[in-house]
Amino acid sequence: MTTLSTIAQTSADRPGARLATRIAFLVAGFGLAAWAPLIPFAKARLGADDGLMGVLLLCLGAGSVAAMLRTGPLCARYGCKPVVVGSGLVLALLLPPLAVASSPWTLGAVLLGFGGALGSLDVAMNVHAVEVERDARMPLMSGFHAMFSVGGFLGAGFVTALLSSGVGPLACTLPCLALMVVAMRVAAPRLVEAGRVAAGHSLAWPRSGAMLLLAALAAVCFLVEGAMLDWSALLLTTRSLAVPAQGGLGYAFFAVAMTVGRFGGDAITARIGDRTTMQAGGVLAVLGFAVLLFGDRLEFALAGFVLIGLGASNIVPVLFRRCGSVPGTSAAMAVAALTTVGYAGQLMGPAAVGFIAHLTSLPVAFWLLAALMAVVPLCANKVVGRPAR
Repeated sequence: MTTLSTIAQTSADRPGARLATRIAFLVAGFGLAAWAPLIPFAKARLGADDGLMGVLLLCLGAGSVAAMLRTGPLCARYGCKPVVVGSGLVLALLLPPLAVASSPWTLGAVLLGFGGALGSLDVAMNVHAVEVERDARMPLMSGFHAMFSVGGFLGAGFVTALLSSGVGPLACTLPCLALMVVAMRVAAPRLVEAGRVAAGHSLAWPRSGAMLLLAALAAVCFLVEGAMLDWSALLLTTRSLAVPAQGGLGYAFFAVAMTVGRFGGDAITARIGDRTTMQAGGVLAVLGFAVLLFGDRLEFALAGFVLIGLGASNIVPVLFRRCGSVPGTSAAMAVAALTTVGYAGQLMGPAAVGFIAHLTSLPVAFWLLAALMAVVPLCANKVVGRPAR
């Protein structure tokens, strides 16, 4: 790769670079979560059945993956700042059309664009986070990822509150649009122009053994997170640990534990290092699966979800930090490859869990998730390097 220009060498010296990164993560989580409460209204407006809605929701994922494959080269060539700002604004502008799309074709097209903007923002903000953290010379990635969760809580809560007070779907999206645009306006001048390089490939995909390992581990972590979202309630109810009205407690405990773990993750990683963070986090998550699956009371199951959330919370930030320094590739291409494979795992993983559960049982599928998570601490030395003797 040939360096074309270096715009800024020390993003840590640029005022507000960390704030801008946090805002980008916040906007991404807020925008995605603001759409979630509108899904039932879209289904009713279109008169769609579950099958059609499933196909339409796949458009969001397809748009995200397609954009992620192209965003790495764009960030490598032009810098991540214009991609962060552009994709953040498009994400905001497409919220109102989601609330009024009146045909499956229209909604599918808007969801493709919405997913593309989300995927581009996801990659570009992580590239920016890698640059900011590298120049700050201290762990920051966990805190950045925690802001995505905070944005999710705020977006879902804000739109749900408006809908509950009688505000229509379109009217709900307008203040969301305004808030997101204002947030990107605040972030834009504080975003750092990272060094640009000529992209060697038109698509971002793992092309070395080191990147394949990082991407595979990221896919495992995202798969577990997706399974918690889609299958935790069913696991609790089918095992008669909770009534249907309490089924959502499992994911709620998992999500809160993950957010708390990430807010404290930077300090923990700075003290014990990336290797120990991966090892301890993986072991804690596997222990959480054991508590969840062996326990015969709701309290034990919820404790298991908490342990899984805490254990998994800081593994992905470590993987992003490590992929930014893989020899032979730019941070933009590496982060894009990791994000693409990880997101693909999050999309396909829940379907795989359902297939395995159909052949065996849901607890068996969760034990397989535990086995996959056990690979993470076993690979920590390969990711970080063996400790010096």
